[in-house]
Amino acid sequence: MQWNERIGRRLKLRDLHVLLAVVQRGTMARAANELAMSQPAVSKAIADMERELGIRLLDRTPRGVEPTNYGRVLVKRGLAIFDELRQGVQELEFLADPSVGELRIGSSEGMAAGVLPAIIREISRRHPRIVINVAQALFATTQYRDLQERSVDLLFGRVFGSPPPEEGVVVEKLFDDHVVVVVGKHHPLARSRRLTLADLAEQRWILPPPSNEAGRLAAEIFISSGLKLPHAPVTTISIHLALRLLVSERFVAFLPGSVLRFGGYERMLSVLPVKLPVQQRPVGAIMLKDRTLSPLVQVFLECARQTVDHPRARN
Repeated sequence: MQWNERIGRRLKLRDLHVLLAVVQRGTMARAANELAMSQPAVSKAIADMERELGIRLLDRTPRGVEPTNYGRVLVKRGLAIFDELRQGVQELEFLADPSVGELRIGSSEGMAAGVLPAIIREISRRHPRIVINVAQALFATTQYRDLQERSVDLLFGRVFGSPPPEEGVVVEKLFDDHVVVVVGKHHPLARSRRLTLADLAEQRWILPPPSNEAGRLAAEIFISSGLKLPHAPVTTISIHLALRLLVSERFVAFLPGSVLRFGGYERMLSVLPVKLPVQQRPVGAIMLKDRTLSPLVQVFLECARQTVDHPRARN
């Protein structure tokens, strides 16, 4: 296949955009509706690409369309092409006016409840016209899918081990987070000076579900202390819900230390003097390895380093 003959002169970005829309929507009709095109025009664009490339890109099924192996390769590269173009336009805009642009972050629940708002405040202080789009990411289940699909510019949260090379990502560690045992200021144990985890076995716990990574970590803490997992009247992955219940009711919970350090909850919550097994909980920014860092990602990293190194500067 000669580049000049079949691709450089004939393959159009518009047709590639049509292919991506068809694969993402699953049918020609839904893609046509999204692109404000007629269905015959969408079908013709796909047929033209298949003819020019000499390969079949889509399989037609009763349920819609699915990419062939060839189609999946082209879709993967097409996502990268449009992502690079988007980044290129953003860089041009940033050069013309360093105060504008859009940054897309996939954040864990724990970071969104604690340090991320402090980082966003620092970004907004420096660049008030930057638009920040934050989506919740469940790190243990996404396996960096949001990054690889180019739907976010970076992931921010706890790093679970060293990502394998095949994932194609790099990590910048920003700080180590530590789990603490927390109650509301009005809890009877709030002013205790000496406690063990065993002393809390009969308390009303809020725990993460055992099926997710946070729940498994909580179970490990009890097991490492020679204890059984206590009964929990409330199980949830929502740190925001846990915070509301801790403040208003007599519950006990594990929380990331960064939530208290950066979230402004010191006046409402108390950390109990319970010594827990040491756990490494690195937090960092995860980015695609072969993707040039955009100016906005660099702004995020600079503000994140500033925030975690000088937390009291966040106000």
